[in-house]
Amino acid sequence: MAKVKDVLAALDNLTNGRCLKGPGDWAGGQNPWVVTKSSNIPGKAVVEMPGLVWGDPEMEVKKIAVCMTMTESVIELAAATGVNAIVAHHPIADSANSGGVLIKYYLGIYNLACFELHEAFHGTHPGIPWLHGHRPFFSSVCYDGIPGNIVYVGDVIPEIKTVGDMISRLDTLMNAQMDEDMLALERKTRGCDAIEETAVAARAKILVGKPENPMKKVIHMFPHCGFTPAHLERLVKEYPDVDTLMATISRVYPGHPLVAKAEELGLNFVCGNSHALEIFENGVPMARALKNHLPDCEVVIFRERQTSVPLDCFGSQEIRDYGTDIAKEYLHRK
Repeated sequence: MAKVKDVLAALDNLTNGRCLKGPGDWAGGQNPWVVTKSSNIPGKAVVEMPGLVWGDPEMEVKKIAVCMTMTESVIELAAATGVNAIVAHHPIADSANSGGVLIKYYLGIYNLACFELHEAFHGTHPGIPWLHGHRPFFSSVCYDGIPGNIVYVGDVIPEIKTVGDMISRLDTLMNAQMDEDMLALERKTRGCDAIEETAVAARAKILVGKPENPMKKVIHMFPHCGFTPAHLERLVKEYPDVDTLMATISRVYPGHPLVAKAEELGLNFVCGNSHALEIFENGVPMARALKNHLPDCEVVIFRERQTSVPLDCFGSQEIRDYGTDIAKEYLHRK
């Protein structure tokens, strides 16, 4: 029977030794993948700790759930479906990722262990570039000295001739039509055509250029990681035959300085998969690797599906009346 410590060993193996081995590995500053993330908002910094965050190393594990971000919904689904260990891609912060309460209490009552593997997992495989139709010949997970500022420069694969080819490739790989169908079904069932869903609303999109424009060499970056117009300008000078800028995970919108810089430099600018689809890009390979390392464990994937529903359409009429009454009677200055 696998144990929590075996899951940790598997994660350490699949990242080529990047996980924490003990308290000294963290406190001693020996592990470069222990990174503090802070926007300098008082009290809101978080330290990434690749490996085991909470749990007894000797506890038996039969079922593992891989998710992007641990939330109370993830914890509840795990407990209700017999999961013993949650492997979250994104860093875990006490209370923030456990419904506002302490991790040790919440996961403790459900006998759940939790792991995180964020920057330590980045750069371990070429999957995101491959999904977006190119093979990198340059990559950095710390471009310009900024931790997590991931940048690729790559040549497109033979099947990609135009910007439109790349968009079509993504739609096929991500099964975009199924998300469209699911949203249409939900709108019909709930009787509300104004419902929106992330995977559909933030699909691949061309910001600069046309579908028929040739696409041969790309700069692939992640705007939320600190990429700037100055970085773009520098990379174009280093790789002058680049014709396309690609943003994935996060994106920018018309009016952003990166759009203007791409236009100035004569580049196509394409937004690929959004953060809502990273469960496919990083979650699926991670889950498969865990299964390879721990074949006797059941491995499942938790996918988030975030929807936007107009206030007057949300829930049953009874719950809408409840919200109206509570707001009227209690939620105002006395």
